[in-house]
This record gives sequence, C-alpha cells and structure tokens, in this order.
Amino acid sequence: MAADVYHEGERAAQRRAGLLDQGAFSGRAIRAEIPDVARRFLAQQPMVVLGAADGDGRMWAAPLTGPPGFLRADDARTITIDARPGPHDPLHDRLAEPAPVGLLAIEPSRHRRMRMNGRAVPTAGGLRVSLDQVYSNCPKYIQKREPRWEPASPGRPRRSRSLSAEQRARITGADTFFIATADREGNADASHRGGNPGFVEVPSPTMLRWPDYVGNAMFNTLGNLEVQPRAGLLFPDWRTGAVLQLTGTARTDWEPARGTAERLVEFTVTDVIEIPDAVPLRWSEPVLSRFNPPVPPPEEAP
Repeated sequence: MAADVYHEGERAAQRRAGLLDQGAFSGRAIRAEIPDVARRFLAQQPMVVLGAADGDGRMWAAPLTGPPGFLRADDARTITIDARPGPHDPLHDRLAEPAPVGLLAIEPSRHRRMRMNGRAVPTAGGLRVSLDQVYSNCPKYIQKREPRWEPASPGRPRRSRSLSAEQRARITGADTFFIATADREGNADASHRGGNPGFVEVPSPTMLRWPDYVGNAMFNTLGNLEVQPRAGLLFPDWRTGAVLQLTGTARTDWEPARGTAERLVEFTVTDVIEIPDAVPLRWSEPVLSRFNPPVPPPEEAP
C-alpha cells in the first residue's frame, strides 16, 4: 500500500491536515530506483542540497556544487557526487564517515526538483549514496533563475548563537530556502521552501516563522518534525555565493493561519554559520513563481 512508504510522523501530519487520502495517492510516486529520465536530469545539475546531522545530532543543510556531471547515477539505486562539504561547513567532519543523508536536486531555470534519501559513504573525491527513496516534487514555489560559474575561495566563517540585524534583513528578503530534517531513526531529508520576499518572518534574533503552503500532501518535512524537532536551514545568497546556515528546532502551528497559509512553522535558532563565497555558482535575478501566494502586510501578521 502507498501508505507504507510513510512513517508514523508523516501519517500523523496527514491526519492533522485532513489529507490522508491525498497523501496515500502521492505516495505512489515514491520509489527506491531512479527512473531513466531522472538520471538525465541529475547529470545536468550544477548543485545539490544535502541534509544531514552533525556529530552532535544537530541538523544542517549544505550546498554541494560542481560542473554538470558531478552528480550522476551509477545505477538505479546509487548516485555519486564529486563533492563534499568544505572545511568550514558544519557537515564536513560528519561526512568523512558513513551517514544518513537527504538530497534535493533542484533546477530553478526549469522549475524542477527531485528528492533522494539514503546512506552516504565517503569516496576519494566526494560521496557515494545508496538510495532508499527517490521521488519528484511539484514545481510550485520555485523561482526561475539561471546559473553561471564564478570560481571563488570560501571566506572565513562567521559563527554565532543568534542572527545579526543584517542576517535578519537577508532572511526577510529571501524568496527561497532549504530545510533539513530527520525522522526518529535518523533518516535524513532535504526539502525546498519558496515564496514571495517577506514570506519568512524573523520576529526575534533567535526565531523564524514561515507559512506552509498547499503541496503534494506527503508532509515529509512536517512529518519528521512531528517525531523529531531538530532542523537545519540554508539561505543561499544567489548573487554572491555566500551561504547562511542555521540549526535549531522547529514546530508546526496547525491552527488556521494567516492569508493562504495552511499552517505556520516556527523555528528556534541555536547556532548560525555564515560563509562568504561558499560556492562558485552565481544566479540571475529571479522570476517569481506565479504560484507564490501574496504576503500580507506586517500589521496583518499574527
């Protein structure tokens, strides 16, 4: 049955949203093998987002980049990535050993994305991942961008326990971020969140809030949060290649939310890492998705 692909947290989230039947239908798309069309898609990508826990169990999301072909399917259930998180990345040491990972390959220029979850082992030049789950997601809320390559060396990381005023402004102006979560057994997942600038609120230096929009009813991320609140966020600076990585805990507010949001997610920050020039990719200015719901004025926010 399709419902068997979901763990207890995902089914609980589907029940709370009243979407068990839709979730079961969407679950038919989850498989253990990579379709041929997906192999071609992976080989064209210059970036993949990886989610995993560090040695202390904190969740982080990290970007991996390379020329097209650096991410490829070796066979129907194994992929190779010719990259690992850099020396300043919080997942650098953890991925020197086998680890559960979630992967999100996303192509903003064509509004496509693909999720892959499995177990990574280090190789001489990167990672090899044995896959447990492979599935595509709907193209909603992906902002269109075109990439270009601009080699650069990562700068010195800036670490803190809370967000600076500049970092808060960057987040409130963001139209995209990525989130890493895991289930009770530690199986990791990486996902995408998008919306019009302002869709992420920063009520304080240690709290973020964003709406959860209508999706495919799988509730992989919110399902993980039902059983394991640790989460990691990645805010890329598409213009400069800098990354802002946050780790902490998240909870879902299932009560009716503002505007078109089905529910709200609140994230409490425990650690912040900002790395200038972290990746050699630069992206064009976005064309915002026509599916993005309007962002209510601040005075209407709860």
